[in-house]
Amino acid sequence: MAVRESTQVPRQSIPLDRTVRALGVVSLLNDFSSEVTVRTLPLFLSNVLGVRIGIIGLIEGVAESTATLFQLASGYLSDRIGRRKALTLCGYGLSNFTKPLLYFGTAGWGLVLAIRFLDRVGKGIRTAPRDALIADVTPPEQRGKAFGFRKAMDKTGAVMGLLAGAIVLYLSQRDSLTLTLETYLWLVLLAVLPGLASVVVLAGWVEERSKSVAAAGPILGRPRVGGRFWAFIGVLVLFTLGNSSDAFLMLRAQTLGLSTVEIFLAVAAFNLVISLSSTKGGALSDVLGRRGLIVAGWLIYALIYLGFAVASAWWHAWVLYAGYGLYYGAFQGAASALVADLVPSERRGTAYGLFNAAIGVTVFPASVIAGLLWQWFSAAAPFFFGAALAFLSACLLLLIPEEKTNG
Repeated sequence: MAVRESTQVPRQSIPLDRTVRALGVVSLLNDFSSEVTVRTLPLFLSNVLGVRIGIIGLIEGVAESTATLFQLASGYLSDRIGRRKALTLCGYGLSNFTKPLLYFGTAGWGLVLAIRFLDRVGKGIRTAPRDALIADVTPPEQRGKAFGFRKAMDKTGAVMGLLAGAIVLYLSQRDSLTLTLETYLWLVLLAVLPGLASVVVLAGWVEERSKSVAAAGPILGRPRVGGRFWAFIGVLVLFTLGNSSDAFLMLRAQTLGLSTVEIFLAVAAFNLVISLSSTKGGALSDVLGRRGLIVAGWLIYALIYLGFAVASAWWHAWVLYAGYGLYYGAFQGAASALVADLVPSERRGTAYGLFNAAIGVTVFPASVIAGLLWQWFSAAAPFFFGAALAFLSACLLLLIPEEKTNG
């Protein structure tokens, strides 16, 4: 035990791999670009094009389903060909070369659907290989910190994008309650350079270590990725059934008296907390264990959702939104690192595809359940439900045997 500690402590002080740091910058630039375009896209469709809510829902549903399906395929392919960077570059490139086409979105919602489809294809292609690449270049005792750092940079970009978007909104349309075409076009132009810069950074500064190609044969079977991995996915799906779209948090905040601008700023504060806590949270999982940090994150989530259920004043929403960011800070880095710990290195792409797809697929029924609970019972019901599933999932996760770290 003493020998293990003596080798672990110095590792914690070693800077993260250059590739991990470069991917963090890529995430920051890409998320900045996405926040100022995709975040306001539903407003553009509704306020400028006059598209019905049902069509907007269709566009978003197609987009998210596309990302989920391509994550499975891309993760598997990255294991088969043994090349993570090429797929990651392809995904970021596709997204950031198509998003500028939103400038011509006045041609109709059909074009917007096509652009969103290609953007989400890009996300689906890049996510699993990128996460596998981080795991490949990071020693086991730094994986939590590495994944936490990437998430922190991602959310830093989100905060910057939200604030930049708010400035553009203020300067271009002041107190207007609806988004104007001129404002949206400025937002699209603002997003172009950071998006393209993310592709340049990825191409020039991200390095890939040579990896062996996975042996032929079935890769999705239980013996390939391990029973503990599938057990973790099962518990994750249960938790995600209570983790509906964050749109319900915005609606709940509105019932508590927050204006649209205040909700916008509360979301920015939420992202800021994630950016400040994710690296530390991931690093703690390297020292204290992945499972303990995930359980802590889910218990925080349960408390926050209970808070949203019983909240009765406007300031409660501000406090709860900030606390909600701590859940992400504790969960994201630890969960992504746990996936790498549980599966062989030649199966990481597939494992990350399954991990992200499990979340993506389950979010849809989770949001449907939340909407029905809100409609049939009360605004508090979805949050009581989510808190109960989070607590149950935390208990079940403790029953899974401790992870055996894979190098």
